[in-house]
Amino acid sequence: MKLLSRVSNVSNNVLPIVALASLLVFWNSTPSLFVMVLLGILLAISVLAAVHHAEVIAHKVGEPYGSLILAAAVTVIEVGMLVTLMIASPQESATLARDTVFSAIMIICNGIVGISLIVKAQRKRTATFNAEGIGGALAAITALTTMSLILPSFTTSTPGATFSPAQLVFAAVTALVIYLVFVFIQTVRHRDFFLPPPVSENSTTLVAEHKEPPSSRLAWISFALLVVALVSVVGLAKITSPLLETAIYGAGLPSTLIAVSIAGLVLLPESIAAVRAAYFGRTQTSLNLAYGSAMASIGLTIPVIAVMSIFFGFPIVLGLSATELVLFVLTVAVSILTVVPGRATILQGAIHLSIFAGFIFFIINP
Repeated sequence: MKLLSRVSNVSNNVLPIVALASLLVFWNSTPSLFVMVLLGILLAISVLAAVHHAEVIAHKVGEPYGSLILAAAVTVIEVGMLVTLMIASPQESATLARDTVFSAIMIICNGIVGISLIVKAQRKRTATFNAEGIGGALAAITALTTMSLILPSFTTSTPGATFSPAQLVFAAVTALVIYLVFVFIQTVRHRDFFLPPPVSENSTTLVAEHKEPPSSRLAWISFALLVVALVSVVGLAKITSPLLETAIYGAGLPSTLIAVSIAGLVLLPESIAAVRAAYFGRTQTSLNLAYGSAMASIGLTIPVIAVMSIFFGFPIVLGLSATELVLFVLTVAVSILTVVPGRATILQGAIHLSIFAGFIFFIINP
């Protein structure tokens, strides 16, 4: 175990630098297929390394600030990848932001939450958490999604599922304000809402998970490597995007799976962190990570996309389709019933996973 831990630490420290060097070498070139595959592997490793170093910083600052840092790191990766892909092909990427953000919501609210609840409930019958904090997070996600992704399908100022410039500004400002108010509530005003309930599963937390916080020196090193990893991810996404598009189109699959792939890659480390927290009995941390990432994905991505659309003329389609709208309404209804009691069983986890499976199925078979 110690050998594996050392190997993991070396890879997390060295490979982001290797990825950045590779980015500088191949930035203005068209690499071969073999090289592009290698760069894709470096991209995935850089994502894992980025969240690892974010976790080190998060462990230093404590909860709930840790969950906030992890969510912010993941969102920076997501926004960076979206921006680079939209700049590369603006017309073909008109729906990319919408599809990626909605995919992230479905992956988080159904996939990550479902697996986390099952993992925790399997170990001790029920998963308990603070409903006040998670309920507020769910309300914010519902409002953000409705204002940003549902209303464009019903407004009449512009044709299609789009916003007018004024409407886009309103949606972007609203998204940012809701997110910032939530962060204030989470970290200052009602920080206790996002901590485990007084009578919780602390007794089930495994001793092996208790670690001393890292030193300040180690935290600053992780911060520097986090920046390196984030730059590498964004740059490598631009270089390797043709490989992903070729693979999906070559298999005859819909273009929406490109957005699902981006969201899945970006959220993979976050998913691992959330499920691991659930496994070690920390359901509250697991759900903080999940719902915090969903809120950051909308609250920070929509303003950036709005700026690109208004000031640089990028076409943006934000409105969800009828199928996506039904799946979102179902997700919200089930999530409310999961969150309100403050405890959940394997049943709730299985229901969330079934909704996520339906999301993937109806993309492939619309």
